[in-house]
Amino acid sequence: MCETSPIYTEPMATLSDVAARAGVSVSAVSRVLSKSPSSRVSDATRRRIEDAARELDYRPNFAARALKLSRTNVIALVVPDVTNAIFSELMRGIDERAQELGYMVLLARAESMQHQAESLAHLVGQSKVDGVIVQLGDSMTTAYLTALVQSQIPALVVNSRRLGGVGSVTLPDEAGAAAAVQHLASLGHRRIGLVGGLASTDSAQRRATGFAGAMADAGLPVPAEYLTGFGYESAQGRAALSQLATLVEPPSAIVVANINAAFGVLLEAHAHGIRVPEDLSIVALHDAWTADNTWPPLTTVRMPLYELGKASMAAMFERIHSGVITDVVITDPAPELVLRESTSVYRRVFN
Repeated sequence: MCETSPIYTEPMATLSDVAARAGVSVSAVSRVLSKSPSSRVSDATRRRIEDAARELDYRPNFAARALKLSRTNVIALVVPDVTNAIFSELMRGIDERAQELGYMVLLARAESMQHQAESLAHLVGQSKVDGVIVQLGDSMTTAYLTALVQSQIPALVVNSRRLGGVGSVTLPDEAGAAAAVQHLASLGHRRIGLVGGLASTDSAQRRATGFAGAMADAGLPVPAEYLTGFGYESAQGRAALSQLATLVEPPSAIVVANINAAFGVLLEAHAHGIRVPEDLSIVALHDAWTADNTWPPLTTVRMPLYELGKASMAAMFERIHSGVITDVVITDPAPELVLRESTSVYRRVFN
């Protein structure tokens, strides 16, 4: 009879092993390696602990930690549309910061979650995620938002402050819209319109405020008929330009509050025989690879979405570990104008 030799596996290093190698207490090792906000050790001690963990190839026992702390080190990220190019930088920032903090990210579509208003509470209740970061969309229902607040889930909303009782991290929307106006004004445009988001969304309100402030600073009037607020989607951008194009004296330039709506503006311009930028200059908020693949390529204002993502995950970590609810506005880096072919010096308005 043939005997098989047992497979030998070297035992995994423990917190005690790391503590012994670094010459510190087990609790100090635990706090440093879990990146706990309560960790109060010197930089030299922190480096010694991290070096010891690396030398011993220490791997945290996530299952044991979850049982002990009722945590999974997983957060849910809910976005309106996972295929939307705008969200790629946001997701990258969240994911990178999550990895640095020892977390994983579960991605979900808002459309699939909001049909079951208790879905997120169910995930947390079954200890599948520790918290949720939500990028609100125009289609978010009142029932969904109410359930999120009442569930007492550690939650944070991205670029919105519509919810009380949860944290928020927002973009410098006013500054972004102002940068777009300043660019168009510098090109000699005086009749500048706004293709905005729904008035019910506070990001649209902030962008409209930034637009109005920059127009006032430039000494330019803003006729009410130059302002639209259909939403951020392509079809809504088409509807906005269709309305503006019927004016007796239409704008010679337009600030579009979202790049996806700007794609619709371009399509509608082509349908009306409006030349861009000869007859109409267009600048949109947000930048994505798709802006280079339109005709003409879109001039945009790049917003700090990557930094928004990193700050969102950091704020979520603080909420989970210390209960602190924060409201943060990303100011660094500032919005950045990205020049492409959809804007030019003022010539004349379209017919």
